[in-house]
Amino acid sequence: MPGCFKKTLFALASAMSFVSFILIVVAMGTQKWITGKILCKTGADLVNATDPELVKFTGDIYYGLFRGGKVRQCGLGGRRSKFTLFPHLVKKLNTGLHVMIIIFLCVAISFALISFGFCILNIIQVPYRAIKGPAGICLWNLLAGGFTALAVASFIAAVKLHHLTERIANFQEIFQFLVLEEQYEGSFWLCVASATAHGVNLLLIALSAIRFPEFKTKTEEANVTAEDIMY
Repeated sequence: MPGCFKKTLFALASAMSFVSFILIVVAMGTQKWITGKILCKTGADLVNATDPELVKFTGDIYYGLFRGGKVRQCGLGGRRSKFTLFPHLVKKLNTGLHVMIIIFLCVAISFALISFGFCILNIIQVPYRAIKGPAGICLWNLLAGGFTALAVASFIAAVKLHHLTERIANFQEIFQFLVLEEQYEGSFWLCVASATAHGVNLLLIALSAIRFPEFKTKTEEANVTAEDIMY
C-alpha cells in the first residue's frame, strides 16, 4: 500500500510538471499578456474635448512578449495596427529586462521537463541513488517554479516601474498617448498557474516522504509436542 501511494503521488507530480511545461509554452505563444485603454491626448487637446467626447479619442491596446496590436482613436475613427517587439520596438523598451523575462521562461521550461523526467524515473524505480528519491524532484521543481516566478515579477516590474504599455503605445507615433487603464490577461495568469503547479508538486513530494506503518499478520506459533517428535 505505501508503495502504491508513493507511485500515485509521483504520477500526479509528473502530470503537474507536464502541465506546467504546457502552460508556459502556451503563455509564450499567445499575445494577450496585457490589455488596456489608451487616450490620444494630443488629439483631445487640439479640440478641447470634454469627458463625453473623450470616447472618440480612447483606443485599445494589447501585447505579449513578441507582438501585439492597438486601435488608435484620434477623433476620426479607429485605426487598427499590429506591431512586433523584435527587432525594432524592443530597443525603445528596457531591452535587458525584456530579454531576461524570455530567458527565465525558457529556463523554467527546461527545468519543468527535467522535473517531469525525474518523476517518471521514480515511478519506474530506476536503481540509481543519485536519481531515485524525492530530493531531486524537489530541487527541479524549486528551480522551475523559481524561474517562472522571476519572469512574472520581472514582467510586473516592466509594466509598473518602466511604463511598458505607455512606451509601446507611443512607439513611432506623432501624437502622444496616455494609458488610462491596463490589466493582466490570460497569458500572464498562465505563468502564475505554472509557478503554482510547481508549488503543488512540492507539497505532493512532501507527502510522499511520509512513512506509513506496515501491517504484518502475526504467524501462529507451532506447538510442538512429544507425539509430534515421535511421528
